[in-house]
Amino acid sequence: MGVIIFMDDKSALSGLRVLDFSHLLAGPFATQILGDYGATIYKIERAEVGDDYRRWHFFNKKVGGTQAATFLSWNRNKRSLAIDMKSPKGKDILYKMVKDCDVVIQNFRPGVMSKLGFGFEDLKKINPKIIYCNGSGYGRTGPYGNRPGQDLLIQGMSGLTYNTGRADGPPVPVGAGMADQLGSYNMVISILSALYHRDRTGVGQEIEIDLLSALLQHELQEFVAVLNLGQEFERAKSGIGHPGTAAPFGVYKTKDKYISIAIATLELLAEVLEDETIATNYKDDGPRGAFGSQIQFTKRDEIFNHIEKRTKEYTSEYLLNTLLEKGAWVAPVYKHLEVLDDPQVKHMKMFTSYTHKKYGTVHTVSPAAKMSETPPKISKPAPLVGEHSYEILKEFGYSIDEIKQYEDEKIITVES
Repeated sequence: MGVIIFMDDKSALSGLRVLDFSHLLAGPFATQILGDYGATIYKIERAEVGDDYRRWHFFNKKVGGTQAATFLSWNRNKRSLAIDMKSPKGKDILYKMVKDCDVVIQNFRPGVMSKLGFGFEDLKKINPKIIYCNGSGYGRTGPYGNRPGQDLLIQGMSGLTYNTGRADGPPVPVGAGMADQLGSYNMVISILSALYHRDRTGVGQEIEIDLLSALLQHELQEFVAVLNLGQEFERAKSGIGHPGTAAPFGVYKTKDKYISIAIATLELLAEVLEDETIATNYKDDGPRGAFGSQIQFTKRDEIFNHIEKRTKEYTSEYLLNTLLEKGAWVAPVYKHLEVLDDPQVKHMKMFTSYTHKKYGTVHTVSPAAKMSETPPKISKPAPLVGEHSYEILKEFGYSIDEIKQYEDEKIITVES
């Protein structure tokens, strides 16, 4: 008899069962997204110690004094089974779970899962319809197949770090897990595509997602430009926002803060900043693109500095209101905590909180999508290590006595 999963018509992925062996960021974010949309996520963790991300901290601080914000970020809407994957009894439990699951996801180093007996070839013998998603840094084969892959490393290898920052400074990594999170989205897209194919054909399959490929794909327009135009990007010496664009595209200091200017003619800026030389000194009768004329590219640093000299004399509020009223594409530049006070962010209800039984109130970001019939939602807090070990094993037909025996033998562990 299979596991009974209660369907929820208000959750798009209700009834989908995911056996999640992943850890750190890319895999857990992917399964969290699936969980936000209603999938049942069984988070498989190492007995007693759990996911390594439970011990990676920002600011060397913990939420509620005991848990890393990094772990809480990527592990809501999951239940945790902490289990000894190397023991014969632990393996038997997981093999039994595979029979009734739809998806397996893992991001261990290449070869680890196969060595443990949980590779795709092993599990498809148990469940031929399984969708098995592998995550890695560089792919599981090739000269870098066995290297440790991490976001900072991938950013550097992809060209992104060299595209960020100013010409007179070093390459600058983006201050967020770009490669990891793009890997997560590619995992989700591929898993849902494989499930759609399985629904039509009855055939499972194996998926390979690596962070390097995910980030290279994200830089599609940059690579299409350099490959087809025959030149490399060179960063500006000023605050121009992209090495391929002209002034005024960039981030400007104001009297009190910073603003971003994406699209605005020099004539408009000359008017608002009360300096006609912004327009007259850089007049170009040649063709104009969305980001300006040729002189706006070749003299972009000079133009940027000319504009910023004037923006420093006005408040951000004045410049934003005036430029927006005249049709320019501009926005404020915030620190993270300032984002919460933005009226549009409040209107979109992009921040929320939930109560965790051990860590207290956890503040977090809401799911991004808005759906009329099946909106994603936060229904469970991030779990403690093995918090649901008993609950999960009961679902798969084990008796309380059997589960207690497994706990006594340290096949499973439960944090309370």
